[in-house]
Amino acid sequence: MYLDEKNLLDIYNRCSNNNQLDITTEIEKADIEAFVSKTGGSFGDYYHKRTLNKILNEGYKDENPRPHYSDGTPAHTISINEAVSRYDLTKGECPILTLRPIAWKSAVKEIFWIYQMQSNKLEDLHNLGIKYWNDWNIGDNTIGQRYGATVKKYDLMNTLLNDLKNDPYGRRHIIELWQVEDFKTPGLNPCCHMTTWNVRNDGITDTKYLDMELKQRSSDFATSVSINELQYVALLLMVAKHLGYTPGVFTHVITNTQIYDRHINQAKELINRNPIPNKAQLILDTDKTNFYNFTIDDFKLIDYPLDEIKNTNPQLKFDLGI
Repeated sequence: MYLDEKNLLDIYNRCSNNNQLDITTEIEKADIEAFVSKTGGSFGDYYHKRTLNKILNEGYKDENPRPHYSDGTPAHTISINEAVSRYDLTKGECPILTLRPIAWKSAVKEIFWIYQMQSNKLEDLHNLGIKYWNDWNIGDNTIGQRYGATVKKYDLMNTLLNDLKNDPYGRRHIIELWQVEDFKTPGLNPCCHMTTWNVRNDGITDTKYLDMELKQRSSDFATSVSINELQYVALLLMVAKHLGYTPGVFTHVITNTQIYDRHINQAKELINRNPIPNKAQLILDTDKTNFYNFTIDDFKLIDYPLDEIKNTNPQLKFDLGI
């Protein structure tokens, strides 16, 4: 925790005098502010350190894991059963890490593959320069009836865009990739499986804010959480731009949040690293307004000190559980 005793006492007194304030929420908000003020790091850096610490200190060990490493050894994990992070994009809050370099363009391209191209073909992904899905090839150069193929089969993306346009304040704006009937066929069941979308206004202007919550059943936290968060922020930017809404709050809820046994040393290294001061933001900088026309060249990650990160907090290697 980055707050001192005086700050904590002030929060306790303030919440005691105002029953509309939640003390847990207020402490987290103040702790993030203290972290950013003291280190210059990103919100993503804060959540990363906090969650890795919690897993290492409070996590439980699994038994009989499904994943294995490439050498055939069972890939055991230490897990906790909930992790939540929240980013208000209107305030410039960003999930990008400076604790290690992040391949943000690959993250965004993966969103294109799933939600624009609505593909399960590895060739399409290779054409985008991404090959880390190869281990989930089911034998026909696809990942099976999963992810993009699910979006296409059930017309999920078009339905969402139409519903958010025609009934913005509806409470049923959901994309759900968890289609049990499809799991009878081979493929990796989706980790990031549900997004829930809500439109709100400020009660003063005509501005409509688009918020999105990502629900993830399982996260290989040390390797992929920053990628997942950044790519779904990109998806929120794309949908908001298509509709003419203002990107609002992105919330990420992970159920089983784990560190693999071969990642423990890397997790400790990440916790011990100092963030690089930054004001990084992912922006969609284009006059285009059609969801299906956006390209990677329309995105910019501004004020991200990549060279300094590479020199100070170099990339780590992770043995993936497959």
